[in-house]
Amino acid sequence: MATTEESLVYEAVMEKDGLKVSKSPWGPDDEIGRLNWITPETNAAILGHLDGTHVFDLNVEYFIGMPSWVAAGDPGYGIWMTHTPQGSVNDNLSGVGSDVHEAYSYCGDSIHMYTHCGTHIDTLNHLGFHGKFWNGWEADRDLGSRIWNKGGLEKYPPVIARGVLLDVAGTHGVDVLPDSYAITPQDLQDTVQKQGVELRRGDVVLVRTGRMNVWPDFDGYLVNTPGIGLPAAKWLCEEVGAMCIAGDTIGLEVLPSEEDKVFLPVHAYMFATAGAQIIEVVDMNEIAAEKQYEFAFLGFPLKLRGATGAPMPAYAVPLRD
Repeated sequence: MATTEESLVYEAVMEKDGLKVSKSPWGPDDEIGRLNWITPETNAAILGHLDGTHVFDLNVEYFIGMPSWVAAGDPGYGIWMTHTPQGSVNDNLSGVGSDVHEAYSYCGDSIHMYTHCGTHIDTLNHLGFHGKFWNGWEADRDLGSRIWNKGGLEKYPPVIARGVLLDVAGTHGVDVLPDSYAITPQDLQDTVQKQGVELRRGDVVLVRTGRMNVWPDFDGYLVNTPGIGLPAAKWLCEEVGAMCIAGDTIGLEVLPSEEDKVFLPVHAYMFATAGAQIIEVVDMNEIAAEKQYEFAFLGFPLKLRGATGAPMPAYAVPLRD
């Protein structure tokens, strides 16, 4: 297929062992992939039709002990006080004087966490194939001492788009899909038909497994999660034209993977091949309960320069007809 902005399958810069890294149709300087579909015109089309009668909060709370990806040794969420009222009197770290802090009580704190913690967005430099990433980035050339020089969130726009919820758990008539259930294209198509929704190019597609019903049980939420399989990801990216795909689990995709000797194949395909971002740990229970299947998706990623992901406060707002 020809490589154009209208095409949903892109020219390869590398193909090896059946794995493909794509050249961006938005040019050699592109770092955001399908988020290029967000324009002032698309923003106006969405924001001009908001129904402000309700805002659905899609975010989870951050707290010590929350479920987060620690299997590979990444840090969990931590928070600690850096200034306390009596401590400020005792050590006068502010320099204004202990007597001042007797009257002016001072509190402050700091956090430390993996950037893929809580409700967050993954960037296109998160996974690649054979040392190559979206648009041909390479670690030897494009990775600095601490951060990527390509693909970080400093260039990300607010993610404002039409959103569609595909409640696969609801289609199956269960609160939560079974452990390690691999969602298929047929599951998604059945859900589209059952809900009577339309999928359009440029949508943010939210896929609900129901796993948020066991949040915040650490192992219950994290271990052997249901999620989309690679064929479902390809259907959404190549046939539907999803801009981003969101999940209510820590990884969006089914874990363990359906094949041996792979590592997060849906992630790697979406980033390196399709140029599409993943949004994870999205709480879809309220919009599912309200059967709010079509809405404005509003996501505001933190602009962490060079990062592979970042917290992204996200909301769903109904649209006027």
